[in-house]
Amino acid sequence: MKGLRGVIGRVRGWRRGWHERSKLERIDLYTRLTLCSITWFFAVSWGLLPLGETLDEGPVAMALGGAFLAANIAQSVLSNRNLTPAFDDYRGTTAFPPGRLRLPVALQVLMTGLLVALAAVGGVKEEGLVLLVLDLPVAFAIPYVLIVPVRRFLLHAAAFSVAVVALLAAVGVPGGLLFGAFVSLVVVTLLVLVSARPSVWSLSVMWQAEEARDMQARLAVAEERLRFGRDMHDVLGRNLSVIALKSELAVELAQRGNPAAMDQMVEVQRIARASQQEVRDVVRGYREADLPTELMGAQGVLQAAGITCTVEGADGPAGIGAPAAVQAALGWVVRETATNVLRHGDPRHCWIRLARTRDAVVLEVENDGAGATRPLGGADGDDGGGGSGLAGLRVRLGALGGSLSAGAVGDDLFRVTATVPLTARPDTNGRLAPSPEPSAAPSVLPEER
Repeated sequence: MKGLRGVIGRVRGWRRGWHERSKLERIDLYTRLTLCSITWFFAVSWGLLPLGETLDEGPVAMALGGAFLAANIAQSVLSNRNLTPAFDDYRGTTAFPPGRLRLPVALQVLMTGLLVALAAVGGVKEEGLVLLVLDLPVAFAIPYVLIVPVRRFLLHAAAFSVAVVALLAAVGVPGGLLFGAFVSLVVVTLLVLVSARPSVWSLSVMWQAEEARDMQARLAVAEERLRFGRDMHDVLGRNLSVIALKSELAVELAQRGNPAAMDQMVEVQRIARASQQEVRDVVRGYREADLPTELMGAQGVLQAAGITCTVEGADGPAGIGAPAAVQAALGWVVRETATNVLRHGDPRHCWIRLARTRDAVVLEVENDGAGATRPLGGADGDDGGGGSGLAGLRVRLGALGGSLSAGAVGDDLFRVTATVPLTARPDTNGRLAPSPEPSAAPSVLPEER
């Protein structure tokens, strides 16, 4: 019973691990497993079935057939182990260690010699010999085709084919079988070439596109930080220079006993307070959520990250016509959800919908690529990482009489729905309400992923 539970637990773990992977990681794993399985498919079909003939051809043929099968299995294991470094070499991330080819080359020579010996003693005949020839280079060729250029691979495959046919002719294989063996080698060479290299090339292009998308998001964050830095410099640079000059003047006047030093320090105090207020204004304008700006910024950032973003209803009365307090509250929702769409899951599409009912404005943010993950936090409100994004939004909307719901819709969609009554008003300080800050980065741009 415990053993069955253990098996079920491992299966569930594999399934969970599969769903936690992004789409690109799933394609990567699928491609690797497919190329590995091709090796074993050839080994247990065309490489094993013809060896049954050796059971009726005496102990020498049986020994040669068993040795060929053992060498074929060892070559298949090495092929699977060399596939990952061959992938990395093709993508240009890590060079393939040349020493890892020594044993596969030796096994390939051994398998060729055993095949020729089987043909010489009559261990396999006619179709069986052609099938063994068809299986002969597969395990070695799959990783090798990813390591060397196509021209070199074809030249080496042609030289190998000629050598095999020549050796078989030397031991007396008839001309018809020699032609069949040569055609088999040509076919399997082309099969390996068109199955391995295009698959890995496509995968490499997709990884490059993913890296480019991440870079675009990082550049967008860096650009926004530079903009904020310029704004702060414009606000503080001149005022700090004036404060420094007036402070020096006040020191000189004080050293001379001039009562005007007091007036200069009062002016310094005034400028410092004015600067403090200007900084507050800049930060407030930088952090306050304006719904049209947040919608435009979220759409731009998501599209820069390769995610198609569709905004519906922003130009109607639900958007511009809503009270400022309502727009600010919904702006926070747009900012937080757009940030988390980038952080979690593997989205390709995002839909933002605004609708106005008789007494409230409803905002829906929906994205695909959720899978088994929780792209915007759990249904209970936490974001899975100790943050307070959805919880902070619930507090913020709750202070206005609004509500927020979040959860999976089907197997691949995740939806956040925010409802704010049209009667919502800011508090006496001009803000929406005191609440924990959402975990979004400043303005409409997300934190670095």
